[in-house]
Amino acid sequence: MPSSPATGAIPVLTGSYTTDSGGDGPGIAALLLDPATGRLAYDDEVKPLPVSGASFLAAHPSLDVVYSTNETETGTVSAVARAGDGTLSPLGDPASSGGANPCHLTVHPSGEWLLTANYGSDIAPGTVAVHRLGTDGRLLEPTDLVVHQGSGPVTGRQEGSHAHQVLVDPAGRFVLATDLGADAVLTYRLDTVTGTLERAAVNPMRKGSGPRHLAFAPGGDLVFSADELSSTVTCHRYDATDGTLTALSSAPATTAKDVVNQPGGIVASPCGRFVWVTNRGADTVAAFRLAGTVLEPLGEVAAGGTWPRGLALVDGHLLVANQHSGTLATLRVLQDGTLAQPHPPIPAPSVVCALAL
Repeated sequence: MPSSPATGAIPVLTGSYTTDSGGDGPGIAALLLDPATGRLAYDDEVKPLPVSGASFLAAHPSLDVVYSTNETETGTVSAVARAGDGTLSPLGDPASSGGANPCHLTVHPSGEWLLTANYGSDIAPGTVAVHRLGTDGRLLEPTDLVVHQGSGPVTGRQEGSHAHQVLVDPAGRFVLATDLGADAVLTYRLDTVTGTLERAAVNPMRKGSGPRHLAFAPGGDLVFSADELSSTVTCHRYDATDGTLTALSSAPATTAKDVVNQPGGIVASPCGRFVWVTNRGADTVAAFRLAGTVLEPLGEVAAGGTWPRGLALVDGHLLVANQHSGTLATLRVLQDGTLAQPHPPIPAPSVVCALAL
């Protein structure tokens, strides 16, 4: 194991599939990122926390608390407290996620609500759940559950709805939920007194595109989608007054030929000029430049492993979670938006996401 990075290292948590969720990872593990070099190392002072099926992590906006999906058929979500020395411990018991296979969650900017996207299954529809959070960040009662409906043309993937991501828009006015099965992004208003969701808009996407994840440009007027089933990246105009999306341009997620490719994570740069996406199948991370509202490919680099899923931007570096190879890679973001790998990836069994704290 490499020695710890220099003082000033950024704490990073990774989430992985555990043995009871189809993987061989530890659950939640603690690492350190040296922002000067991009080198990663495990934090030897912090023991991994065995959270089942920790496929996505989100941090509380003001408390040292992290939330994890527990991606199984009987889905739950967990709250994890992080002590001053970085030690991880459960904060209360896991709570039902309100559906099967929870795959994404986010904390409302107020810190009072947890929103969870449940992918569903072959027989269970996708859902979006809301939980009230206590003043210490622990999970309290569920306050709402909305059930998605719809289907798409891709056999084996779109027979029913599959909620894949839930996020709050930059203005804090609307909650957006992607649905891979229904080829749609649904927009909701969250009542911050009752914790209930009211549908504000249904945004149809291209048929068979399978929208997976969204990333907002910093100004909030543009949003980018990673389209899993069509292997594309799309730039949309976002209207913050009513929560609607209008597609403006699209580009292939990879130039790789003769490979079945599924885009995964997507990130926009703080300057708003670049977008990056992971490619599962091509096993690359692709870079795009935004020329007006047109996505221009800048090239792609090896992801540092196979089946790159989660993607996180941390202080000029992209952290890439390569699920099938069990490696976590660092890619340095260059001034022109292209990417370089400064260090060999480190082992991270069944890793699927990374969260910088």
